Amino acid sequence: MRILLSGLKGFMGNEVLKLCNAGVRDITVAAGVDINADGTESVPCFKTFEEAPADVDCIVDFSHFSVTEALLDFAMKNRLPLVLATTGQTPEQKDLINEAAKQIPLFFAANYSLGVALLIELAKKTASAFPDADIEIVETHHNRKADAPSGTALAIFDALKTVRANAVSKLGRSGLSKRTPEEIGIHAVRMANIAGIHEVIVGTANQTITLKHEAHSRALFAEGALAAAEFLVKQAPGLYVMNDLIKE
Repeated sequence: MRILLSGLKGFMGNEVLKLCNAGVRDITVAAGVDINADGTESVPCFKTFEEAPADVDCIVDFSHFSVTEALLDFAMKNRLPLVLATTGQTPEQKDLINEAAKQIPLFFAANYSLGVALLIELAKKTASAFPDADIEIVETHHNRKADAPSGTALAIFDALKTVRANAVSKLGRSGLSKRTPEEIGIHAVRMANIAGIHEVIVGTANQTITLKHEAHSRALFAEGALAAAEFLVKQAPGLYVMNDLIKE
């Protein structure tokens, strides 16, 4: 399978390229798109999607949410499956993603780790078992991450809201801010070179349950995105998430 890699020169783009070059999966990076393309790349790389080739099987995106519109336009114009592995999209951009999924197979996840997908399912089960417990979400990432809270933390909250319909998010906490029963706190920590840690803390008056996933290397997200690409090229138009991959 041949892919077009958006964000080829970024850290995650490099991780995808290394895995493909190592033959971890039968996937080849045919070309890349990156605003910093300068001709020194090991595969053809273009600054814009207008220049990029469309004779590929799938697009894998690890770039920046600011290119979402151009990325979706290119994918829809060429009827190409798209693995969208970039977070930080605005509500308007997310609406565009949902619309694009009516025309092409589109895989969109806040986190491409199988372990995080399992963490989310366990968090939902725990919240259901303790309906009156307080819940806090804490995420920690490297000091270069631009968006906060992480897309994964927000995805965990959205999943918890399916079992707690009245839940409201509380982003950080300071000053005179007494906790309300329905709030779920979300806290972001940025430091060093941490690949990603997500914790869900569920506490009652008598006990606390802490669910934690820690990524040891960001290469695991590249692995997940490539697995998603292999899954996606066999699918009809629609919006796909990690649970669809797990079930597969």
